[in-house]
Amino acid sequence: MILAKNISYSYSRLSIYNDSSFSIIKGEKVALVGPNGAGKSTLFKLLMKEDHVTNGSLQIVGKVGYVPQEIKHDPILDTAVDIQSYIDPEFKKESYELMIMLSSLEVNAALEDVPRTLSGGQRTKLALLRAIIEEPDILLLDEPTNFLDAEGKRWIMEFLSEYPNTLIVISHDISLLDRHIEKVIAINPMTKTIEEYKGNYSKYVKLKGINEESLKKRVENDQKEIGRMKKSLQKMARMSSEKGARARANVQTRIDRMTDALPELPKEIAHIKFTLPEPIHTSEIPISAKEIGKSYGEDVILSDVTLSIRRGERIALYGPNGAGKSTFIKILMGRTEPDSGEVIKDDKLHIGYYSQEFETFDFSKTILETVESVCDLPLTQVRPILSKFNFLRERIYQQVGTLSGGEKTRLSIALLMLQSYNLLILDEPTTYLDIQSQKIILEALKTYKGAMLFVSHTEEFVEGLAPSRIMLLPENKIKHWIPKDINNYTPQ
Repeated sequence: MILAKNISYSYSRLSIYNDSSFSIIKGEKVALVGPNGAGKSTLFKLLMKEDHVTNGSLQIVGKVGYVPQEIKHDPILDTAVDIQSYIDPEFKKESYELMIMLSSLEVNAALEDVPRTLSGGQRTKLALLRAIIEEPDILLLDEPTNFLDAEGKRWIMEFLSEYPNTLIVISHDISLLDRHIEKVIAINPMTKTIEEYKGNYSKYVKLKGINEESLKKRVENDQKEIGRMKKSLQKMARMSSEKGARARANVQTRIDRMTDALPELPKEIAHIKFTLPEPIHTSEIPISAKEIGKSYGEDVILSDVTLSIRRGERIALYGPNGAGKSTFIKILMGRTEPDSGEVIKDDKLHIGYYSQEFETFDFSKTILETVESVCDLPLTQVRPILSKFNFLRERIYQQVGTLSGGEKTRLSIALLMLQSYNLLILDEPTTYLDIQSQKIILEALKTYKGAMLFVSHTEEFVEGLAPSRIMLLPENKIKHWIPKDINNYTPQ
């Protein structure tokens, strides 16, 4: 059980929440939502008692478990002798049950393997399994579908519906929130409050829209009243008496108070939009891969993979984790050499690449230095573009390595705006983005006229881009796209 009464939290003079109240009863399934940087992770720290509220009371009853969106340094995992002892230290499950769980989350490892040798995504999945098996009274999950393919997402969704205790989830997976959530706790960065909505995500969006329209009308009415008082103040300027001076002072005081009290309208209401540059013209087939093969030792990753991408075509690359999607992309990019086959590129081909691992970034550089390394634009042109992605004023001098996953994603997409690419290769571009950011970027990509090859397990994103074809790995099959659920690929 969680009971927050009039809580406020701030640090370094920056207010995060003001006078907010909410409650979560035992066994509830709750979504914690809000834009990147609104304070979702901060609230998790408060619930884990790693920090304390500035004012008010926060009562938490029961053991709290937590799985972050990425495991970097976990002393328990780093010292575990094998996977089994890490995910099930109290031996609650049989070995075959653990293997089923590992397989469901696409963890390609044996129970006797050492967990610290696995990749960051695989380590995060192990931490998720450990929490599931432990069954704390309150389980906090930060983006549990990151690094998961469609099968893994289905397994997690099933788990969410059956989890016996309280569950609080941060997730940008809309379908997950809609199907399994009973309540939404929303952090509103404009009002600095934590709001409570009963029902699933769709109901929250509807109610939130109604509230924001009401807010917009109130702001417009207050602005009109301020304008009327300013005109009245101008007319009162002719009143030279002491009584007239007091009247002017009273009106000015009212204007100042109303102006200070005007809330900033949410960015969604402001209709943030941007467009990608016009692509440089290329030949009809700007890039093609012929009979690509790649192995690592005895592990065959790709075998006789052939794909030609036409000018302006959108292709979705789909397959389970480990099917070779990222390897194929790196071969197309020229970052990895194939063992067999060849990649043929047009001389005018200019590829824009997004990777969820952010491998193209130099984490020691600042945001501005990163931008300057890929384009030769004056600061007066760079600042407006970065501001659209919430990198304002002094933020552009922040080191890339200190950014969150969502902020690194926003920077990656901003870089795509600064050059005229004629092929975009996107590897899970929505992984760290909040839902509103996903929508904004999706709308921009819809208008892009160049070719596109993308990997995504987010249904709404794939369907929004409406690819002409889909390439399935490891089957090496190409099918025409029919706008259905991404798990159903019916050829025309």
